[in-house]
Amino acid sequence: MRVVEITRPGGPEQLQVREVEEPRPGPGEVLVEVAAAGVNRADLLQRQGHYPPPPGAPPWPGLEASGTVVAVGDRVDGWAVGDRVAALVAGGAYAERLVVPAGQLLRVPDHLDLVDAAGLPEAVCTAWSNLTGPGRLGVGSATGARVLVHGGSGGIGTVALQLLAAQGAWVATTAGGPERTARCLELGADLAVDHRAEDFVAAVREATGGRGVDVVLDVVGAAYLDRNLEVLADEGRLVVIGTQRGRRGEVDLGAVMARRLTVTGTTLRSRSLEAKAAIVADVAAHAWPWLDDGRLRPVIGARVPLDEASRAHELVESGTVFGKVLLIP
Repeated sequence: MRVVEITRPGGPEQLQVREVEEPRPGPGEVLVEVAAAGVNRADLLQRQGHYPPPPGAPPWPGLEASGTVVAVGDRVDGWAVGDRVAALVAGGAYAERLVVPAGQLLRVPDHLDLVDAAGLPEAVCTAWSNLTGPGRLGVGSATGARVLVHGGSGGIGTVALQLLAAQGAWVATTAGGPERTARCLELGADLAVDHRAEDFVAAVREATGGRGVDVVLDVVGAAYLDRNLEVLADEGRLVVIGTQRGRRGEVDLGAVMARRLTVTGTTLRSRSLEAKAAIVADVAAHAWPWLDDGRLRPVIGARVPLDEASRAHELVESGTVFGKVLLIP
């Protein structure tokens, strides 16, 4: 089968297609014929040499895919050849076929385009687990909560906006330019701030009557650290899930203590199989059903052939795509 290999750490030109032996599913695993793979910023970091795959994962990139089950290993219940699935994986989705732990599969509804479904598993699992976990916005408790999502036009942002709107939260977001902010409003945001022209702290404070937000879901990192704390209400939670603009920052611990703030961060890729299966099961029970009533849908910005993986990475790096970029074998 064909896969996209990182020939050495570096730019998008280091992505090359090559042939490898097709994998076989082991106990508790299924083999999926890939319809599409989602492209994530974590893949860019891996290509640059900054985010190696965890032990046991294939060396080529790709954290999510959609496709059809073509083989089932021993000790797998509930899945059969021919099932349409979306998959969360620790790596290896840039391929024609992919082995997936059965606990990390989500069933793709018949009405949903199988290719587009590849844009959902990583984003939904990341957003949902962080909003309900460290964000403390569990099922039934997000109604009326005030949340700021940075990067609302990105792969995770477009999903987070929908998940929050589906639960009745008040949602603010940041995006670059009036066209992108307008599209964020269409996805359910109550306030969309053009970070190129506006101060998001001032805009959010004004919109909330000076109170601020209960949760900030942040992909920016150090560059926004001070302002993220400033925009939080007392007892607010800053949840960092990305560091696009820096990993190191300085915090006024006195302010954190006085206002009883929480600063936390998570990654998904390195978690155990059991932890990922638990997240996928929670998503399947609570968020995935919103695909059926239209409250959740994949937002796809571009579909790129597998042979042009370098162009897909260039598109993600450019920041010009609204939603997810998909690779199509």
